[in-house]
This record gives sequence, C-alpha cells and structure tokens, in this order.
Amino acid sequence: MFKFFKKKRDKTVIKSEIIISDFNITVFKKDIKNLHLNILPPDGKVRVSAPKRMDDRSIRLFIMSKLPWIEKHVNRFKEQPRETQMEYVSGESHYFKGERYLLNVIEYDGKSAIKINNKGYIDFYVKDGTNSEQKKKVFLLWHREELTKELSGIFIKWQEIMGVSAKEWRIKQMKTKWGTCNTSAKRIWINLELVKKPVHCIEYIVVHELAHLIERNHNKRFTAVMDKFIPQWRNYKKELNGPLFKSYQ
Repeated sequence: MFKFFKKKRDKTVIKSEIIISDFNITVFKKDIKNLHLNILPPDGKVRVSAPKRMDDRSIRLFIMSKLPWIEKHVNRFKEQPRETQMEYVSGESHYFKGERYLLNVIEYDGKSAIKINNKGYIDFYVKDGTNSEQKKKVFLLWHREELTKELSGIFIKWQEIMGVSAKEWRIKQMKTKWGTCNTSAKRIWINLELVKKPVHCIEYIVVHELAHLIERNHNKRFTAVMDKFIPQWRNYKKELNGPLFKSYQ
C-alpha cells in the first residue's frame, strides 16, 4: 500500500512524500530531465528527484520497480556501525588527504596549532584544560584552511584546462553531497569533509562541478565532458563514495 501526500511547493521545487512498503520516500519535482534515486546517510533516508512534467503515477511505478534495490541499501545503512564521536585525544585515528594519522595531543601555554609530522602523527598543540568541543572547533578551522589551500590550486588548474570559470567557490559542511553547483550564479560549494579524501578525489569533485557550467544536467553530454577531462572519474567516484552512496542517475 502507498499514500501520496502533498507537502510543500515553491517557485522551483515541489516537495511531497510517498509511502510504499513501509518506506517513507521524499520526492522533489524539479526542472530536470531525468529521475534520480538516492539513499542518504546516516540512516538510509530515501529521496527521489523527478522532472516536473512527470506525473505521480509514473514516479510511483519507478519507485516500486526499485524496491529491491532500496531495501538492500537501506538495510546496509541500518546495519553499519555509527561513526565514533571524536574526542580529540591522543591515539585517535584521523584522516587527512587520504592518509590515516594518529592524533598526538600536546598541552602547552601557547596558541593552538596543528602540524603533520612525518611519522604518521598529527601533532595537536592545545592549552591545558581545552575541552573536546573547543578542540573540534580548532580542528575544523584547520581543515577549512588546508582545504582552501588545496582547492585554490585545483580550481586555477581545471578552470584553465576546461575553459570555464566559476564566479566564486566556497566550503561548507554538507551531509549528502560532496559538492554542488549553482549554474545560474556560477557558484560552487565544496564539502569540508573532502579534506579527508585523496587529492585526486578532491580534483574529481571540482571537475564534476565545473562540468555543470558546460552541461547543467547529468546526461550523455555531461558524461562526455567528464570522460574528456578526467577519464578515470568513475573509479574516483567509487573510491570516494563506496557502495552505500550509489545512486541512480
């Protein structure tokens, strides 16, 4: 059994909810050409993006045809262990640009600082008595600074190669996307979490978002652009996302 509830509508997006086989599925009707089905972290929420012209019955039929896939991947999310809450203490594992490091907290009287040493450690200098929330803020600021440095060179490199130019790019924390591109404003957002990934994966996301300045939609032309500029992008996508983040496009 399924039910269809209209929830929200504005100038650009029509939001609704479909209940099919006990799955609560959020549907967004947008100005796009193709259907997109995603299972979102951390708890396996199901989301569908559909063209505005598509009728509700067709959307429901599409979802029902994907029920085995949906069930499989939702269950994977439910079964996987939750990410451990970081306490920013010595011995914790932290990833930076694709490498695993052990945290080495050093308490001293100076200004907080973070340094990568060549023995597989991140040295974290903090004042005595700094709590985990304060340490987290310092760490996030360091992540942002390091990712900004990396992205600056990557954007310069790939905008020249691809012959496109974003008016601006920014960094923010995102739960479900590695990057987004507002093609009208030519503004690109990059997920702060990418600082933990290998540099070639960071480059893949930048190229992906810049490619939207050539082709807005995920269609054959977009794929051709990606194939031209970064032929290994499919491998990078798999490496970056893993099976739990697979989506239909």
